[in-house]
Formats: sequence, structure tokens, C-alpha cells
Amino acid sequence: MNVTPEIIESCRRNDRKTVNLMYEYCFGMLMPVCFRYNKNEEDARAAYNQGFLKILKGLNKVEDTINFNPWAKRIMVNSLIDEYRKNKKYTTQIAKSDSESELDYHSQGEVNDAESNLGYENIIRLVKELPATTSKVFNLYVIEGYSHKEIGVLLEMSEGTSKWHLSTARKELRGKLEQLENQNQRMVI
Repeated sequence: MNVTPEIIESCRRNDRKTVNLMYEYCFGMLMPVCFRYNKNEEDARAAYNQGFLKILKGLNKVEDTINFNPWAKRIMVNSLIDEYRKNKKYTTQIAKSDSESELDYHSQGEVNDAESNLGYENIIRLVKELPATTSKVFNLYVIEGYSHKEIGVLLEMSEGTSKWHLSTARKELRGKLEQLENQNQRMVI
């Protein structure tokens, strides 16, 4: 389906059939994004529904000629971040014990062969096992392409804290990948 100005206008008029078609179209495109930010299917679906409502409401404010797919993805990511902020039960402040150069050094990890041989689904599963904030920072930086400064603003943390979370995510993922690699080697032997 190609989202045309006519489809956008029909959704603005709240035409049920068109809204349903838009829901199904967006589901295939945006549900994987929701899965990256949530640990289970139920939470991912709830997040998708909230984000989809924001997309529908946002259609009233955008031009008909908008490039729909990137716009909708951006709305969904922002919705996921808003939900994270709303549900954040406590704020963790991490003391800056490392200098910026040490943080930069730790955040530049080498790519492990297991990472490139491991399937996308397995890597996403490993990312979901990370602590919530660390997982969010990893997703925003590595997958969505946000800078540490942007992540700091979005998640209400310092740029250094964002770098620390990314470094922690890479270290933990590296350890988990090594464990998987060792398990696979034992299975072969």
C-alpha cells in the first residue's frame, strides 16, 4: 500500500475502512520498532496502539505531501520514548567517574564474529535482556541513529550517562555473545 494524499484525507475524516487499512499497513512497518523497545508482545502491542493513535491525530497537522513512512516511524519512536519517560519509576543518576576519553574508548568496541553470524532476532532478544534504560540508549544510538546529545535530551540524562549506558550495553552484549559462541562450540564438539 502506498499512503496517498487521498488515504490521509480519508483517515482525517475518520473513515473506518481506511483507518483499518492504515492500521494494518503501519502494523507491519512499526511493530518491529515497538518490539525493540518492549520486552514482551503485550507491551509492544499496547505501545503500538498508543503510537498509532498519535499518528492518526498527527495527520490533521501535516501536509498531504508528507513522506509518510519516515514521519510515522519518527512519531512511533517519540511515542515510545514518551511512554518510557512516563513510566520511569525512579531516576538513576550515574556519577561521572570515568573521563570522557575513557567513555569514548569503551564505547568503541570491536565487532565480534559472533555478532555478524548471529541473526537479527537473536541480537534483538539479547538487547531486550539488557536493563531498560541501557536497552533504550542502545536502540536509540545504534538502531535509530540518534546522537548521545539527542538521547540525553529525550531520556532526560546527561550525554556522559548516555555514553555510559551504550558502553555498558556493548560490554554486556559482548559477554552474552561470547557465551552463545562457547555454547555453540560445545554443541559442535
